[in-house]
Amino acid sequence: MPLDGMRIAVIGAGIGGLAAARALALRGAEVTVLEQAEKIREVGAGLQISPNGAAVLQGLGLEPSNIGMANEAVHLLDRSGRTAIRMALGPTGYYLCHRADLIAALAHGARQAGARIRLLQRVERIETGAAPDSGPEIRIANQARMRPDLVVGADGLHSCLRGAILGEARPRFTGQVAWRAVVPSAPGDPEAAEARLYMGPGRHLVTYPLRGGAYRNIVAVEERRDWAPDSWSHEDDPEALRAAFRGFCPEVQSLLDRVRRVHLWGLHRHEVAPQWTEGATALLGDAAHPTLPFLAQGANLALEDAWVLAEALSASVAQGQGPGAGLRHYQSQRQPRARRAIEAATRNAWKYHLRFPPLRLAAHSALRIAGRVAPQRVVGQFDWLYGLDVTGGQRLSEPLPCPQSEGDLCP
Repeated sequence: MPLDGMRIAVIGAGIGGLAAARALALRGAEVTVLEQAEKIREVGAGLQISPNGAAVLQGLGLEPSNIGMANEAVHLLDRSGRTAIRMALGPTGYYLCHRADLIAALAHGARQAGARIRLLQRVERIETGAAPDSGPEIRIANQARMRPDLVVGADGLHSCLRGAILGEARPRFTGQVAWRAVVPSAPGDPEAAEARLYMGPGRHLVTYPLRGGAYRNIVAVEERRDWAPDSWSHEDDPEALRAAFRGFCPEVQSLLDRVRRVHLWGLHRHEVAPQWTEGATALLGDAAHPTLPFLAQGANLALEDAWVLAEALSASVAQGQGPGAGLRHYQSQRQPRARRAIEAATRNAWKYHLRFPPLRLAAHSALRIAGRVAPQRVVGQFDWLYGLDVTGGQRLSEPLPCPQSEGDLCP
């Protein structure tokens, strides 16, 4: 295989890092994943997989229907619960997953392909290997050093590798915060396997079922002046969430009444990295292009990155060009698409939060008309995003059985 003998270190055992580990290992690389946590687990969060992400999972031999449940529709409603538009998705590759289940499947897949996952490995510094006749070096908090042939930084918003390549980040608070929670389902919850988005002045709430309908995911966004940290680990008082959405319909109130523990994070705008590679290193996922949660593409773009990086490296080495050419090709392929997706997500935010009543009424009326006349045209505006299969139909592995996640569902 083209990458036989290449020693690659992947920093971060999240979705992008584990997908990259499997993709690279299946092409022959000797992959080590460095994760600072003591255990691989994702607590209390759902995510949506769209066809572009599902194609990568299938290419890696991870059947998305074994990880999550099919998503039948995207349903937009106003805060009173009145439908603005319901866009049926059909059997076209949309899934609703618990993040813990996806992480468990990817970790199992990475190990099955031969990748090693090392926990409690906090990376403190990275030398990118950009100097002549030098290779990359990773310095870990326990004083250990690694000198792999290539380093992939999939370590998220506060990436150590991104800092090494670009210097200190200066994200800007958007004036929006988001809560996330998972609650048990209850009688009276919607029976349809669909993502519901309730729109109100300066705020919106998304909910959808998880694990066959046993639980419901909640992501709620509010515009406000009060700053909040750029981190998923910050806990908040559930009463603050309930107060923010007090004027919404009974269905939303029923969901929020069940919230016992909730996390809050401030939405900060990070620029798409102008440079994704340096020396023998490359950024991937949120380390390269942090996304806002208005188009549900963070996980999907990270999966695409993982596949394209592995494919570009494999092709360049097979053609005798060396990994540097592959890294340059990876950036040229991924950077424009990530930028376009993030710009589209940013535009979605204001559409959900219209405050001026006449404008809000006109916008929702236009959606209702579109829903009656041409609902598929509304979905079709994102064909450029959902319709791309970066694998080209390749399958690197037969489908693997998916292990049961150990992740907590109701934090």
